[in-house]
Amino acid sequence: MKTTTLSFASLLLLIAACEDHTEGVEEAVVGEAEEETTTTAEGSQELTIDTARSSVGFTGAKVTGSHDGTFEEWSGTIDFDPEDVTASSVAITIQMDSVQTEPERLLNHLKSEDFFDVENHTTATFRSTRVVAQQGANGATHQVTGNLTLRGETKSITFPAKVEVSDSEVAASAEFVIQRADFGIVYEGMADDLIEDEVVIRFDVKAPR
Repeated sequence: MKTTTLSFASLLLLIAACEDHTEGVEEAVVGEAEEETTTTAEGSQELTIDTARSSVGFTGAKVTGSHDGTFEEWSGTIDFDPEDVTASSVAITIQMDSVQTEPERLLNHLKSEDFFDVENHTTATFRSTRVVAQQGANGATHQVTGNLTLRGETKSITFPAKVEVSDSEVAASAEFVIQRADFGIVYEGMADDLIEDEVVIRFDVKAPR
């Protein structure tokens, strides 16, 4: 009976390790950073993202399982054009030292130079460069392109997003995959527990009008 119990536990561990944390999530298209414009459309509204009702997070994985993380301190604005959503833009700044995850050992490791290197790269930023109306999977209504700066590396990324506009607020949500190596995060992990390159990024933002 003891042997059977151990075998069942081992099977559960194997199943958990084989789960794909990126399943059903579209990978962002990554390229060279694009020029950012500061032109504001006439009649646009500068909205401040309500971070108390919004979230920015990620999921990373290694052979033995995945870990979720969030950021407690960040800010952002949406330059919203009520006449044309695609003429709108978003800007987000994240304080990297505010990352939260469990266990504490992993949290401290994420802050180290193996990963985010928060001592030398205190913030990460995203600045959109264009928004295109395009229906996609999981309710996506638009394709968003912008420059993501992470750990000192700036790349253009394009990903699907769901944008919703009401009289009271503008809301946007997205979930997509990036390759951490594109942003200089190349730590491989332990030989028997390698870290996967794919990281799921997700955000859910709400900006009152």
